[in-house]
Amino acid sequence: MARQSAAPVVSPLRSSWLVVAALVVLARPVAAAPAPVLRTMPEGTGPKGPVPEGPAPPAAAPTRLTRAAAEQARTVGRTTVRDTRAQDSHDTRAASVVTRRDLEERLPRSAPDALRFEPGVYVQQTAHGQGSPYVRGLTGQQTVMMFDGIRLNNSTFRYGPNQYFFTIDSRTLQRLEVLRGAASTRYGSDAMGGALLATPIDPSLELGNRRGWYGHSKAMLRSGTADGEMGGRAQLDVGWKGKVGLFGGVGYRDVGLLRSGGKVLSPATGQPVKSPLFAADGVTQRGTGFREFTADARLVYRVNDKHRLTLGYYDYRQFDAPRTDRCPPVTAPQSECLWYDEQFRTLVYGAWDVSDGPAAAETVRWTLSYQHQHERRRFDRGAESTYRIIGRDEVYSLGTGLNIATKRFELARGVDFKVHYGLDAYFDTLRSHAWNTFLDVGITTPSTSQYASGSRYLTSGLWTEATLGLFDRVELRAGGRGSLVVANAPGNLDPRVGRRPIDQTWGGGVGGGGIAVRLVDGLRWITNLDQGFRAPNLDDLTSRQATGAGQQYENPNLRPERALSLETGFRVERPRVQLQLFAFQSWIDRLITRVRFDRDQCPPDDNLCGAAVYNVTLANIAGTSHIRGLDGAVRLLLPKGFGMRATAAYTWGDGPNPVSGLEPARVPLSRIPPLNGTVEISWRHRHGMFASSALRWARPQTRLTETDKNDQRIPQGGSPGFAVLDLRAGYRLQQHALVVLVLENVTNAAYRYHGSSINGPGRGLNVLVEVGF
Repeated sequence: MARQSAAPVVSPLRSSWLVVAALVVLARPVAAAPAPVLRTMPEGTGPKGPVPEGPAPPAAAPTRLTRAAAEQARTVGRTTVRDTRAQDSHDTRAASVVTRRDLEERLPRSAPDALRFEPGVYVQQTAHGQGSPYVRGLTGQQTVMMFDGIRLNNSTFRYGPNQYFFTIDSRTLQRLEVLRGAASTRYGSDAMGGALLATPIDPSLELGNRRGWYGHSKAMLRSGTADGEMGGRAQLDVGWKGKVGLFGGVGYRDVGLLRSGGKVLSPATGQPVKSPLFAADGVTQRGTGFREFTADARLVYRVNDKHRLTLGYYDYRQFDAPRTDRCPPVTAPQSECLWYDEQFRTLVYGAWDVSDGPAAAETVRWTLSYQHQHERRRFDRGAESTYRIIGRDEVYSLGTGLNIATKRFELARGVDFKVHYGLDAYFDTLRSHAWNTFLDVGITTPSTSQYASGSRYLTSGLWTEATLGLFDRVELRAGGRGSLVVANAPGNLDPRVGRRPIDQTWGGGVGGGGIAVRLVDGLRWITNLDQGFRAPNLDDLTSRQATGAGQQYENPNLRPERALSLETGFRVERPRVQLQLFAFQSWIDRLITRVRFDRDQCPPDDNLCGAAVYNVTLANIAGTSHIRGLDGAVRLLLPKGFGMRATAAYTWGDGPNPVSGLEPARVPLSRIPPLNGTVEISWRHRHGMFASSALRWARPQTRLTETDKNDQRIPQGGSPGFAVLDLRAGYRLQQHALVVLVLENVTNAAYRYHGSSINGPGRGLNVLVEVGF
């Protein structure tokens, strides 16, 4: 990655000699000089008391700054680009950070899209208005998402990829951090693959320290040719005397049909895939496009140097987003389509932060939050059909979290000790409805809802994590969590539905620890062993939904998944080089996956179940599944403003065959990403100009899961490979203006994200114009 120019660096040896010389000069005895004669001035003619007689001493020469340092001093606090080399908050784990500068210069379409250049992260899109990051082979319910320390995962997060991380507006973020590997000790249920930590932009309180009111406004306009995107955002940052600050804005965009790089060929057959569906021109992809509206406000009140209060409001509203793989479904007429008419998420929360507190609670953060997730789906049977199927789900979540850190205690010379501890609890209530609308007669009848309406879900825990530092060379980490999860769903006596009541409680503990050893300055060897777990949520326990050519039915007898993750590797932090390379292995017990069941197991009088091509349910696999791999990244900070960054990740997973007694006994896990990576070469000038070239690539992957009569493995799908090159250029005039141009997919490559049914970003030019006042 590129970096800002810095002032010339003085070598440690030379700086030491300069310090010694300065001390010698100060220690030399002063030459005998006549002492100044003190004279008392007449009263009332000058300052009180004696004053020296003689000429005034010469004024000290003003400190001269280098051009780069002066430029940096002028821009501090005047732009959202505040961290060019942001450090992750988990520096003894495999982790990486997307800075605000990355977000502004890469022009990601969404929060998931912003993670494409992070090691160990792979992004799948099942629809143009969705995105689901994979962290070390796991996604959806098995990766926890946090926004400003508040848990976003709720009880209806779906099995496999889902769209919920897309509902975070990347234009409101200061940074995104990815923690790879099990992290349930700190973040609770779902953190089996890792954690995605989003931090919003704060008001610029530092601008008001020496003046009264201050304000800075900004307007952005963005356009893209690949999908006809057009949108913008207006935001305001105001405050008073460094005590009160408000940052907020509103945004809107309209995205049309995606023009891709061409047809997608199956790696198993070499033939064009049936999904996505293309128009007659062969490049316009049906089942794409959406509209969205966003609004946010963040009010910060600095009570004093130790206490700070925050009130946040974040609203995301998406309209008319088709599900690409079901617009149309592969096995249905081409006129059928599943639409997400409305995809809303509203978050309101308050936070109290304390710093420089007592030894047992030097820093404290307490949050209280309310979230509302709203989803409305519409399944059109086509122009020849006379009815539509409509469903609506509402999830209301109340949550609280307490995070406390002690001061760093000095146990002995070179030995220090610090503890983090806290608690969290999130409670969901669920409302779910569905109905059929007969268009020819205008009649609406109730239908089977996706979830059991009236269900409730609680996830909670107490945790602690301690670090022990030894002689500034070794750091030991150990911690644990005790958790309580409660799921409750009412039964349904309607024989056509046949849902059974659910009243489940799971409790237990997880732990983890690690060691980081500083081998030499800037080089550390790190090893971590952490447990993760995921309790079944209401989607697992109660959901009924279409999947492929069949129906998915609930399983009230599911048990929690548990994981053990081992990683070892190196991290290098030097002025010109940053590197991290990790090998990892995860063992997952009772992995939840889809399994088929026979029609004679269908609920009585359930016509959908009996008529479906096949039916599935979620079940725990007996035995242990394995996921292993390598991931890493390297960044070089070169002279003259040049920089380079590269990432690579390889993941492999297998587990017991879900069908007992069927060969082979172990099969590849679904949705494991292929070998993939990125390369970026960039240049940045101190006057604000920048340019870069970025390559994303993935190797084709074919799954072999069955054998023919000659015991030869038969391809059963997989993921096409891709190599996509982007070119970027732009100009930044401090806080006043920003212009970014991104030419995507310059090689016009046709490809498909792993496991999804949508092409890549197409081929086109994206433009961002940002003006500040």
